[in-house]
Amino acid sequence: MRFELSYTQITVYALILTIFFDMFITKNSLLSTLRFWFSYFIILPFQLFTNWWLTSREIVIYNSEAIIGLRLAGAPIEDLIFGFAMILAVMSLWESKIKRADLP
Repeated sequence: MRFELSYTQITVYALILTIFFDMFITKNSLLSTLRFWFSYFIILPFQLFTNWWLTSREIVIYNSEAIIGLRLAGAPIEDLIFGFAMILAVMSLWESKIKRADLP
């Protein structure tokens, strides 16, 4: 028996695991901070531009059967959600490191 996940499923699992990691493992709860959202909205235009550039030049091509079909700036919404999860994970790890080092 072969077990396969679509990009959409992987994205949803990544988001759930990252939120769990942030809230219960690192205990940062970054999603409730203005600092996180400010940082994310600085990063977002660059992510949108990069996704648009890569998909419009067909450097990255998505299998339409593996995504739900909703696109923003040429890239599947799954890409934005997965990117969001990666940003949250990195920022959560960063915050944990700062807390352990007792840095401001």
